[in-house]
Amino acid sequence: MERRSFLKMSAALSCAATVSGCNSSSKDVEVVPPKPPVAGENLNWSACLVNCGSNCPVQVYSTDGVITRVESEFTTTDKYGDHDVRACLRGRSLRKRVYAPDRLKYPMKRVGPRGSGQFERITWDEALDLVAEKLQGTIDQYGNESIHFTYNSGARYHFSGKQCLYRLMNLKGGYLNAYGDYSWSQIYEAAGQTYGSAGPGWQGSSVSEMQNSDLVLMVGYNPSEIRMSGSGEAYDFLMQKQKNNFKTILIDPRYTDSAVGKEDQWIAIRPGTDAALFEALAYEWITTNKVNQAFLDKYCVGYDEKTMPAGVGYEESYKAYILDNATVGDPTPGVNAKTPEWAARITGIEAHIIVELARELAAARAPFIQIAASLNRQAAGENNTRAGYMLPILLGQLGLPGTNCGGLCKGSFLHAPFMPTGANPVKKAISFFTFTQAIEDGKNMTVLADGVQGVDLDDDGDGKLDTDIKAIINYGGNALINQHSEVRKTEKLLQDESKCEFILVVDNWMTPSAKFADILLPDVTWLESEDLIYQSYAAGDTATLVQMSSGVDPMFESRPIYEVCVDLAKRMGVEAEFTEGKSRKDWLDQFYAESKAATPGLPDKEVMLKQGIYRKYLPDGGYIVLEDFRTDPDANPLGTPSGKIEIYSSRLADKARTWKLKEGDVISALPKYVPTWEGYEDTETKKKYPLQLTGYHTKGRAHSSYHNVPWLREVVQDAVWMNPLDANQRGLKTGDKVHIFNDRGTIEVEVKVTPRIMVGVTALGQGAWFQPGGDVDKGGCLNVLTTQRTTPVTKGNPQHTNLVEIRKV
Repeated sequence: MERRSFLKMSAALSCAATVSGCNSSSKDVEVVPPKPPVAGENLNWSACLVNCGSNCPVQVYSTDGVITRVESEFTTTDKYGDHDVRACLRGRSLRKRVYAPDRLKYPMKRVGPRGSGQFERITWDEALDLVAEKLQGTIDQYGNESIHFTYNSGARYHFSGKQCLYRLMNLKGGYLNAYGDYSWSQIYEAAGQTYGSAGPGWQGSSVSEMQNSDLVLMVGYNPSEIRMSGSGEAYDFLMQKQKNNFKTILIDPRYTDSAVGKEDQWIAIRPGTDAALFEALAYEWITTNKVNQAFLDKYCVGYDEKTMPAGVGYEESYKAYILDNATVGDPTPGVNAKTPEWAARITGIEAHIIVELARELAAARAPFIQIAASLNRQAAGENNTRAGYMLPILLGQLGLPGTNCGGLCKGSFLHAPFMPTGANPVKKAISFFTFTQAIEDGKNMTVLADGVQGVDLDDDGDGKLDTDIKAIINYGGNALINQHSEVRKTEKLLQDESKCEFILVVDNWMTPSAKFADILLPDVTWLESEDLIYQSYAAGDTATLVQMSSGVDPMFESRPIYEVCVDLAKRMGVEAEFTEGKSRKDWLDQFYAESKAATPGLPDKEVMLKQGIYRKYLPDGGYIVLEDFRTDPDANPLGTPSGKIEIYSSRLADKARTWKLKEGDVISALPKYVPTWEGYEDTETKKKYPLQLTGYHTKGRAHSSYHNVPWLREVVQDAVWMNPLDANQRGLKTGDKVHIFNDRGTIEVEVKVTPRIMVGVTALGQGAWFQPGGDVDKGGCLNVLTTQRTTPVTKGNPQHTNLVEIRKV
């Protein structure tokens, strides 16, 4: 519904209510339900497939092939557990996204410099001929490992999505692999080193298990701004909080919407210093005999002299590190002990608050401890996250009702298959975050310096990638430029056509990344597609399957990527292998049959096309992470070398000895607080850039998706948060235009002066679209200011570690 029509209808209903309310009769007011605003509409179901992790369903109404309105779901009694899976404001604005002015309409070829956005329209045959020629030519001249997919998450289809392109390229000999992602690369590493795999680390207990907790500690976790839909974790958390009234403590530099009205205590902390807080808590528990020694002895490696790996002494244990004590049995802390007073100077949290937090956590019957992904997107993200895992480990509060391992909550799950991609014949892989380095000088990237995987090793255990990236495929992603760090540096690199010689972009809109394409192909949107999708990776306790269909034809000359890949496969000689002799309908019917076999209650497809959604509330009393391991560690060993929880990691100790690190980087066998470049303790850089700047997710975008929807730009202010004390020093007030800058660039945004952020810290919603205007980005893209310097272990994303200055325009 158009905003003007909605306001007119609201005004009319308000007038009717006023007239009825003035009736002097004693009879009850007659309530006449409003008529639908448009008669004769067709209803189809679709979904918001953006990467927030929830994949919410939407009802799409259309008339004569035009979408008239998008609604959320209103089909149940709406009692919790059988509730409407309502989309958030992003999903509800999908009509504006489909009909956006910057919608890509036709295949196009670049005619101006890369990044200029200058293209000319060409036919599909011309475009596909050029793409096939460029990809085959790159393979012939440089090899398959010179082709790379940049990270992408803007269209999470199951059938006609990026998997089709991966499948095509695997049939043509493969492409350069990437490991990790912008969100969780360091979490995967921390979970793997501690618990043996990513599964029991980054995915912890279900939200419903909070019902068995008396204290929920959320460190950086902010579901009310990230996953606030009916299938998101925010709703589950709120309902558990209302029903069970457990104490809730939030630790975050900002007083977020997850805190407002729901927290019992907010503790503000400087970005990147969380590990120092965790160590001070450990100090309190060790020195007051609150650690669960029996648990540590039975289930863990690396805590004290009794649990160290063979050949490793007590002086390298976690206990010795915290106490700064190298002698077994000596209770006297050393001068570098990790005391609350030591942590207070670093974190900005007063020592007595740290002591009280330690006492409360130790006294809790079942503390539910959750460490957010934001902690891993720091310069020492691997250590930050591992240090957070130590809280439940030291207390022995793992594998029991009401507890969590520190990981992100595990959601409920129903199965829906994805288009099979086949195996990639290329075994070489780089970190997702180093693709720009691989364009610049991939041939000299190595295992020990750059984390290259899958290459032949020399006698020293090192090996080279031996290739540069010469062609990029970017499907439904904005990480080619906007979501990658140090935008100005990337911009200059991509403009050099002698480096990366060909860039293919497939998308719906003229994003900042699309402007850097050589060939630009228009994909269909979700509301023009058929697919069966599941609830994605962060759907809380309600699992869903959504049968997407469309009442409108693909707009302009946009085409589903499956059909595009069939035509490319024909040109590249692998059509039969790609299709396996199946039509589009055959694939979709096969996928539905597999889903129905996995979920017997799923109705026939004809029913689902009308019903749209199949959902199931699946907490089953709650999923408790590591419950089997806690019950019987011998029968259910972890995937670590020892089969136990590894506080001391021998694998990381080996990397610490052999890897080639940049000055200031640290790899540690133990989870440790590490002062980093551009962190709070970088006093040299702070002389010029005294403010810490961190990013966060806003309600008006999912990463960079939805930034081009005007409704959302009106609703959610894109402004940098600043404490009044910092603002007063610079003569700033809310609404002022400011420049945020450091050596990497300058952006222009408004300022929001608020006590909801601590002194010395600023925060800006990430994902705004890069709009270069001379030396200043007028779009407010945070990544103009972030660095391409990687984290030490995973060579991952440090985008929350920045020092800046701010001044009024």
